[in-house]
Amino acid sequence: MTKERIAVIGGGMMGQGIAQVFAVAGHPVRVGEPDTTRREGIVARVKRNLGDEAAAADRISPCADVGQAVEDADAVFECVFEDLALKRSLFEIIEAAAPAAALLASNTSVIPITGIVERVRDKGRAMGTHWWNPPDLVPLVEVIQTVETTEPAIQRMLDLLTRVGKTPVRVRRDVPGFIGNRLQHALWREAIALVENGVCDAETVDTVVKASFGRRLAVLGPLENADLVGTDMTLAIHKEVLFDLDRTPGPLAYLRDLVAAGRLGMKTGQGFRTWTKPQMAALKDRVATHLKRLIAAERG
Repeated sequence: MTKERIAVIGGGMMGQGIAQVFAVAGHPVRVGEPDTTRREGIVARVKRNLGDEAAAADRISPCADVGQAVEDADAVFECVFEDLALKRSLFEIIEAAAPAAALLASNTSVIPITGIVERVRDKGRAMGTHWWNPPDLVPLVEVIQTVETTEPAIQRMLDLLTRVGKTPVRVRRDVPGFIGNRLQHALWREAIALVENGVCDAETVDTVVKASFGRRLAVLGPLENADLVGTDMTLAIHKEVLFDLDRTPGPLAYLRDLVAAGRLGMKTGQGFRTWTKPQMAALKDRVATHLKRLIAAERG
């Protein structure tokens, strides 16, 4: 079976990971990356990441020009950083150079897709694909449609992602944050509020999540859990607790103050918690190891 030709625009962490996923699945991939240093290191980084499967990285062809990257692509994934103006301008270039039948997708965590593809003339083939970091280890991809995305285009993307081993879900309304980040940041807001209001410290919040309901989340979703305990019990609990949850419409003052003080998390060694370099490395290794074990367990 002929493999679709894939173009990835942006050779950063997400772009590299997405390219790796398609290369491992046998697809030829071109990565458009203007930065020379980053571009020249893409294949080597993928090879190191793949280990025994390193030969798959030879299917990746980095190039400096966006037009060259997409000129014969069946599907294009834009993966530059979260800048609406940049993404809009890139899609003008991508649409002009890509084949008329190519799927056009933007990888973004929160920006509504409708705004990103505003200048695309054929909006029927344009959509969002929110991959989760790291793309090679987290199975979910949210496929976001706009009011103009066609049904055949959505189905083609869902099928493509399924065939490369991902778990695609369809987001039927183009809302900020889509599904996953809306859920995740609702939890983060309440976590910050608990610390801000002196209920507990940041380490305790993380311990509570990891040692309780976080243990179940990989196999028991929130609405499955609600059905498990009963919707009547869920309603009773909501009557007792929802009124007291934080409802601040914007970022909490505690978070704003951390950023203003230069406490940017692992970038600076201090955020909600204080981090040494060994602690940072250990956490990143623990996350990667956990995700790899989940994949191994699912494969049996």
